Amino acid sequence: MADDDGGFEGVRENVDGNPILKLVGYARAYWLRLTTGVLAAFLTRFARLVPPIIVAAAIDRVILSDGEPGLLTAVGLLPAGTITGEAAKLAFLRRLVVIAAIAYLVRSATRFAARYLLQSSAQKIQRDLRNDTYDHLQHLSMDFFANHQTGGMMSILNSDINRLESFLNTEFRQIIRVVATVGGIAAVLYWYSPTLALIALAPVPIIGLASALFLTWIEPRYRGIRQTVGRLNTRLENNLSGAPVIKAFDRYEFEHDRVSAQSQQYHDEKVAALRIRRAFFAALRVLTGVAFVVILYVAGTNFVTTTGSQRMLAGRRLYSPMRRIGRSANKYQLAKSSAERVFGLLGQDPTITDPEDPYRPDSIDGDVEFADVTFGYGDGEPVLRNVSLDVPSGATVGLAGATGAGKSTLLKLVPRFHDVNAGSVSVDGVDVREYTLQSLRDDIAVVEQNPYLFSGTVAENVAYGDRDVLDGEEAGDERARERVQEAASSAQAHEFIQELPDGYDTEIGERGIKLSGGQRQRVAIARALLNDPEIIVFDEATSDVDTETERKIQASVERLVENRTAFVIAHRLSTIRDADTIVVMDDGEIVERGSHDDLLASGGEYADLWAAQADERSISADD
Repeated sequence: MADDDGGFEGVRENVDGNPILKLVGYARAYWLRLTTGVLAAFLTRFARLVPPIIVAAAIDRVILSDGEPGLLTAVGLLPAGTITGEAAKLAFLRRLVVIAAIAYLVRSATRFAARYLLQSSAQKIQRDLRNDTYDHLQHLSMDFFANHQTGGMMSILNSDINRLESFLNTEFRQIIRVVATVGGIAAVLYWYSPTLALIALAPVPIIGLASALFLTWIEPRYRGIRQTVGRLNTRLENNLSGAPVIKAFDRYEFEHDRVSAQSQQYHDEKVAALRIRRAFFAALRVLTGVAFVVILYVAGTNFVTTTGSQRMLAGRRLYSPMRRIGRSANKYQLAKSSAERVFGLLGQDPTITDPEDPYRPDSIDGDVEFADVTFGYGDGEPVLRNVSLDVPSGATVGLAGATGAGKSTLLKLVPRFHDVNAGSVSVDGVDVREYTLQSLRDDIAVVEQNPYLFSGTVAENVAYGDRDVLDGEEAGDERARERVQEAASSAQAHEFIQELPDGYDTEIGERGIKLSGGQRQRVAIARALLNDPEIIVFDEATSDVDTETERKIQASVERLVENRTAFVIAHRLSTIRDADTIVVMDDGEIVERGSHDDLLASGGEYADLWAAQADERSISADD
């Protein structure tokens, strides 16, 4: 489900239950290292409780000569009774030093183990989650990409997944810290005084209730922030990609205002959430401060009468982790908002899938039939209406007609980029919906008017047409490079590639920006030819090349498609004049079909288009 602005808020509907529990599901693969890390984290927190107990014991038993045994005496680490005499006090202090040293060693070792195991596990979970999300995104159907913005996809793959990793990496340890510290200190206080322990723990249920209310207040605001971030990322991505257009029309101020408006909205939403968050944290500090004052009075009175330094120092360390509960609740809500988007995307089902019992042919001959095909995008009006066309294997079909007539849409149905609303599209007499997507698309190559090239070298982009060649190109295989050059020569690209600074190893930039439009088209044609398909679709594939280059490409293509089924969409009718059949489309319907000579003789729409282009060529020649 898409949002009106092409965002991803609608994918939240795909999440059943709490998305954080789904995140925990990714942790199951690493349960052993996580369990070990958790145990080490608990030992770290318990070891941190020893030094204040040692200091208190030194004050009570040595400095003040109090006979109260204390916790370390109760567990057998210190001798009982009053410590008198200098030698006894020095021996007692030496034992305290040994205990402290062991505690610090244990703390250092367990701290390393806990942080390494938990943080490395968080990295592994992040890796697995990003890989799964990207893989799932890659398998979604074309209609999903048409309805959702690239900036939003990048926001999920980067910002949201990174936030989940941060939550696992930091807040998970903090939760362990809170549980271990509060539990340990509460046990110590209860051992000394049940009344003091009850007073110390009294704020815990109040903090829990306040945190629950805070999550309720902050959740819609964080959702709004994530949506705004996605829109802002989309705006920035569009503007950076469209920099040449912005410069050409001098729209710097206009785009600055649009980005500023979305930045201001993001600022306002963040400040509003910040106001609630800081007020919540301030209230927690007041609550824990009041509780500490009460403990100070109760324990202080006890200290005056019974010299209970150990319970005073233990109680003081209780409230820092309690205040941390509020920050962890805030981080939890941020993580939950991101998890909803990530697992909502993972819950998005593709609309184009393999059937339950798919057809897997060893090879495809290339017979293509469109039978009463009707198709429209989404809930819109049909773009194609009752289109029927039978194309035998090895035939070349040219498609002509005005922009928006439905030519490109018709051919997108052959590799099942979309499914028909009515009728059928068949290859070799089998409905394309019965094929596996891979077996169908392996034998179909598409070259578009504005082909997409990847950032990388020319050779890598040509090699992309064949898996084995691509692997060989990356491995430096000489035969792979030979096949790349052969395909480039067939597409009339070899000559200009050799003239590039590093030849086939020239980096072409993002989307092939360092190449001209015609050069990009020829590289894309070479990529398609390397695939050695049985069905080839040229969608205005020579629109950006000059007439002489087009003539050379046509000569090569005609030889290469001799035994293949080819569909050629062309604005220049000279490109398709030698096609076996020319189909003229208008408003989603086939209005004419036949050979070039037959269509000219009929004096219909094709003849009018040919005459108009002949006049244009004549005027151009006169100029």
